[in-house]
Amino acid sequence: MGLLEDKARARTFYRFLSTIYDRINPYVWTEAMRADALAELDFEAEDRVLDVGCGTGFGTAGLLDHVETVHALDQSAHQLEHAYEKFGRRGPVQFSRGDAERLPYAADSFDVVWSSGSIEYWPDPVAALEEFRRVTRPGGQVLVVGPNAPSSRVLRKLADAIMFFYDEREADRMFEAAGFEAIEHVTMGPSYRPNVAITTVARVPDE
Repeated sequence: MGLLEDKARARTFYRFLSTIYDRINPYVWTEAMRADALAELDFEAEDRVLDVGCGTGFGTAGLLDHVETVHALDQSAHQLEHAYEKFGRRGPVQFSRGDAERLPYAADSFDVVWSSGSIEYWPDPVAALEEFRRVTRPGGQVLVVGPNAPSSRVLRKLADAIMFFYDEREADRMFEAAGFEAIEHVTMGPSYRPNVAITTVARVPDE
């Protein structure tokens, strides 16, 4: 397990990172990447959408271009404070503080669940994906953006010592273990690192 795949350490990390997050994030997770990821989803304006690990709200803002309201959850109070400054505490975004592995929502609550830049900190990704499946209606979509594993064995070891990196094969394993179907992957990134991220889209089976 990587250094930041511990919830307490991750919260401490984001206590400091939250003060500069919006300045450094565009170098890794760009608006073009967000647009490409959003294009993988089928939206209706009235869809019920959840953003897990919303951080300061970069993904949330993109979701609001497609739907009227978004539920957004993060475990970091410091990240959420910056999100409140952008969207307000009450408005088109309904915020909650919570854990991806124990989502505070009823079964079948959402049409779409989105998570970008969060999976790398989850101690148990399959448990979180099972929660995503639980709160998403049958036939609904789930999208997760995470860090693509480096091809170099040395870089992979260094990366894994910090947080969770994975490839398409591992993504297939996790999503299948969590009970998803129609699993597809797209790699993306800024021009200088076009494969830095892996985006996985899957559906909850129709019952």
